[in-house]
Amino acid sequence: MPARAEAVRRQRVRIIGGARRRLMLDFPDLPGLRPTPDRVRETLFNWLGQRLEGWRCLDLFAGSGALGFEAASRGAAEVVLVERDARAVASLSRNAERLGLPGLTVRAQDAFAYLSGDCGGFDLIFIDPPFASDLAAEALARAATRLRPAGRIYVEYGDRLDIAGFTVVREGRAGRSHFCLLEAP
Repeated sequence: MPARAEAVRRQRVRIIGGARRRLMLDFPDLPGLRPTPDRVRETLFNWLGQRLEGWRCLDLFAGSGALGFEAASRGAAEVVLVERDARAVASLSRNAERLGLPGLTVRAQDAFAYLSGDCGGFDLIFIDPPFASDLAAEALARAATRLRPAGRIYVEYGDRLDIAGFTVVREGRAGRSHFCLLEAP
């Protein structure tokens, strides 16, 4: 494929539930960017319940925004999408505008820097770092300090992940990816 065509190649993700169900969103074809598949998102939101009215959600390492946009479509009051790659941030901003749902915020920032700031507490935190990275464990530890009472963390990872100190609510696997929904003690 010519370099110019590769530069404009786009990927797509579909919102599977809520107010914007079936809406297709474009995102850039970037190394390591793999949105959570429809089947896994469907499982996750079956675990959580289909509606998230009043919830404050954080999508760390947002990438395509599949998890955060899904939460917004399902009624979350506030969803913060944190991503440091400029091309992904531009795509997230376009898609947030296209969704037209209140409470969506895109932050062009490193995930750990965001968690170190004054970001408040969350009912649900999505942690889906680049697949081949070793960022999940540190993100999990830092995110736990940002949970509201009864809050939960959803994490995707490739290899083993130390989840000591958390209660596993549900877990699953899709191909080489493992995923689980956790509660802090």
